[in-house]
Amino acid sequence: MAKINFGGVWEDVVTSEEFPLEKAREVLTHETVAILGYGVQGPAQALNMKDNGIAVIVGQRKGGQCWEKAIQDGFVPGDTLFSLEEAAEQATIIQYLISDAGQMAAWPRIKPCLKEGDALYFSHGFSIVYRDQTGVIPPENIDVILVAPKGSGRSVRSNFLDGSGINASYAVFQDFTGRAKDRTFAVGIAIGSGYLFPTTFEKEVYSDLTGERGVLMGCLAGVFEAQYNVLRRHGHSPSEAFNETVEELTQSLIRLVAEKGMDWMYANCSTTAQRGALDWKPRFRDAVTPLFEELYQRVVSGEETRIVLEANSAPDYSERLRNELDEMKDSEMWQAGAAVRALRPENR
Repeated sequence: MAKINFGGVWEDVVTSEEFPLEKAREVLTHETVAILGYGVQGPAQALNMKDNGIAVIVGQRKGGQCWEKAIQDGFVPGDTLFSLEEAAEQATIIQYLISDAGQMAAWPRIKPCLKEGDALYFSHGFSIVYRDQTGVIPPENIDVILVAPKGSGRSVRSNFLDGSGINASYAVFQDFTGRAKDRTFAVGIAIGSGYLFPTTFEKEVYSDLTGERGVLMGCLAGVFEAQYNVLRRHGHSPSEAFNETVEELTQSLIRLVAEKGMDWMYANCSTTAQRGALDWKPRFRDAVTPLFEELYQRVVSGEETRIVLEANSAPDYSERLRNELDEMKDSEMWQAGAAVRALRPENR
């Protein structure tokens, strides 16, 4: 492991220099990896490992859209594509990548397929940490491990293809074989992680659920709407409101943050923008800190988990979700966004 200074705090991280792909292949030489679920993370992790020479099979419900996608991606029914149970029975490392609610529903069928010495792999700590709600309680004679890419499945795949990789956290919940950590590192490198940093199942799920509801998605969408609506109420056009709220951030400023940090972005903006941002930053921070604290406590208590499992288990959830997403898509702000994107030079 390499010791890296993160703002004055030293952390151990694993990179491809410490754990090269050749070593990952060696660790996984006699393993068969089954990707259970070919929806969000499944395709990226399966294809990246396949491209890296790892023996990968896919488990997916037969006949559905994801089954057909797996076939289009080169997995062959009866050879490298099977039902969930068939794939789990054949594999020695079972990557449980179906949805959180799906993991709960499928667990009674998957658990009997696990053999002594297998590794049960997650990319999210949800089912294990909230096992009192999900019922996902692994047998004691297997390894239970986690590699959680810090990005969507699309990004995991696209970053792998361009050679950059997506950073991922890792954890070991249960080490029956004594090889759990090596298996974790090997799979983490094989799926194309930029680097691996340590966590626990609990910390991963607490940070992940907070982040998704907070800065990464919920907060981001909420503050976009708030600023856009204020500008529109004061007579600004949809185009102006959208450009000042979303387009400038996503097409310019956030790229500077990604390149060298927030200070770099500030340094490359006007002095007027710098002064205003520095003055208002503490006010936004102090205003939302109580909301983030409430959110974190709801995650830790399991209340957010209860809501997720209850909603996702409802028979009409897919239809209700589609309606909610359509409402967002059809709002003036995101219709303005579609028009703005269409005017980008690459789209004209």
